[in-house]
Amino acid sequence: MATGANLSARLPRVRGSYQAAAPIKDLTWFRAGGPAEVLYLPPDADDLAAFLKDVPKDVALTVFGVGSNLLVRDGGVEGVVIRLGRGFMNAKAEGLNRVRAGAAALDVNVAKAALEAELSGLEFLRGIPGTVGGGLRMNAGAYGREFKDVLVEAIALDRNGAQVRLTNMQMGFEYRRSNVPADLIFIEALFQATPGEKSAIEARMTEITDARSATQPIKSRTGGSTFKNPPGHKAWQLIDQAGCRGLRRGDAEVSTLHCNFLINHGEASGDEIEALGEEVRAKVKAASGVELEWEIKRIGTKG
Repeated sequence: MATGANLSARLPRVRGSYQAAAPIKDLTWFRAGGPAEVLYLPPDADDLAAFLKDVPKDVALTVFGVGSNLLVRDGGVEGVVIRLGRGFMNAKAEGLNRVRAGAAALDVNVAKAALEAELSGLEFLRGIPGTVGGGLRMNAGAYGREFKDVLVEAIALDRNGAQVRLTNMQMGFEYRRSNVPADLIFIEALFQATPGEKSAIEARMTEITDARSATQPIKSRTGGSTFKNPPGHKAWQLIDQAGCRGLRRGDAEVSTLHCNFLINHGEASGDEIEALGEEVRAKVKAASGVELEWEIKRIGTKG
């Protein structure tokens, strides 16, 4: 991959910052993978829109927030990686029992905003370790609810920087995916809730927190659920039945606590983590005939 200096010279002037050959592994929960050719940090939606309007159309763009469900390969990511930061982290209740949140807002902070406003129905977001933008893209869900159950509308920018509003129906939600064009960049979402008792909402959020702590390796370097649940099956059960619990490649391991989680115990590379995941897929296919589908998003080229 190029150093990024030549690409930087082709990019439009912005108020945000560019960094060529930027190490991005520490921006992901796995703490693995290669650099971004160029990393762009937009301060707000207006700057991002101006960038999109003028950036050359042949430049590849990749967007992520906290990198909780993301695996970067060791060869790095070509083009521009756009990291949405503080200017996209708002989460606040508004009229009609709704909560508006920026695409980089942590799901847990959206749940907390609803709690403070005594609004129920968004407690499940406490159990999703990611941001609103990623949740919109993959119809994230936990504890019996999904984004499709609570979304009123999403706001995105297209490749020309124009704002696009999408209703719940227009998102084309399916299990762990939406059918929105890949080049749309989400900047905001509006969620519907209902009035509730603050003590009951808080109790449900505590219940979800305790359940996650007891069943998932939340203090490890992981990317969350690795594979989608196939129809009629639970991915972790298939992985366990195939004898993959505790399987390792170097510092990469299939979690012994919840075997649909891969863990980086220290120095595992992005390629090693992905190879371990592919080994799990092969063993499950051989044992059960079921082909697991990755839930974690993998980006970049192999080293």
